[in-house]
Amino acid sequence: MSDHGVMDVRIGDRDRSHRAYMEVDVFTGEAYRGNPLAVVLDGDRLYDDEMQRFANWTNFSETTFLLAPVHPDADYRVRIFTPSVELPFAGHPTLGSCHAWLESGHRPKRPDRIVQECGVGLVDVVRTETGLAFAAPPLLRDGPVDDATLDRVVEALGITRDDVVDAAWVDNGPGWLGVLLASAEAVLALRPADSELKIGVAGPHPAGHDAAYEVRAFFPEGTHTFEDPVTGSLNASLAQWLVGSGRFTPPYLATQGTALGRAGRVSVERDADGRLWIGGGVTTCVQGTVVL
Repeated sequence: MSDHGVMDVRIGDRDRSHRAYMEVDVFTGEAYRGNPLAVVLDGDRLYDDEMQRFANWTNFSETTFLLAPVHPDADYRVRIFTPSVELPFAGHPTLGSCHAWLESGHRPKRPDRIVQECGVGLVDVVRTETGLAFAAPPLLRDGPVDDATLDRVVEALGITRDDVVDAAWVDNGPGWLGVLLASAEAVLALRPADSELKIGVAGPHPAGHDAAYEVRAFFPEGTHTFEDPVTGSLNASLAQWLVGSGRFTPPYLATQGTALGRAGRVSVERDADGRLWIGGGVTTCVQGTVVL
């Protein structure tokens, strides 16, 4: 047995351990309709290449590893991996990791919030009536998009400049570039080509819809562009941009994943201090152990 009370298994010339593992569905109250996340609940004593290899194997948009915190105010630390790279922050891994941490029996240091430590620093997470919500981290890059980049964006999306209502950098870690179109219908009609850009697109729903706008997220993986089902980091940065420009006023809902047959629902709220909170439901789909 290891010092952590888990069984060590000799495979080849390396010792591996059975580690608690969960797969959760994020930004949905209905399992298998949101964005799945793989969570290794004991990520300590793993090397970087082991984490990356496992994330490549799960082939989810993100896989996370929970570790003991370094910062004294944090409840846990998380490392977030796509199949090919590590991210400093991502939204659905934040909510999904927090859900898994709580479901595994942990309790936060403060009764009113959970504090996650990750590549962008400390991120507050709170319980809500429908699940969990995280405080939107500050943008690392914002402002207008230069003409050359915008030309690449419209080419990748298969649209014209006249279709673009507005565009801006909305990078809170992953590198998002935001594009606003005239309608949710225009967003759902997109058939993007491969691009090296991470592009988030939003368009307003018609009056009377229960959600404010539809979101789609396109990101490169290798030489191809893929679509993420429901994206917390993008919804956070889009909210900062769209609320900051006066186009939308919290509280409201955003929908995402429709084009993929999902039913993601992301809540955006603003507290008395002006902070935006990005929330949604999280459900556990798979629970057990993995050998790593």
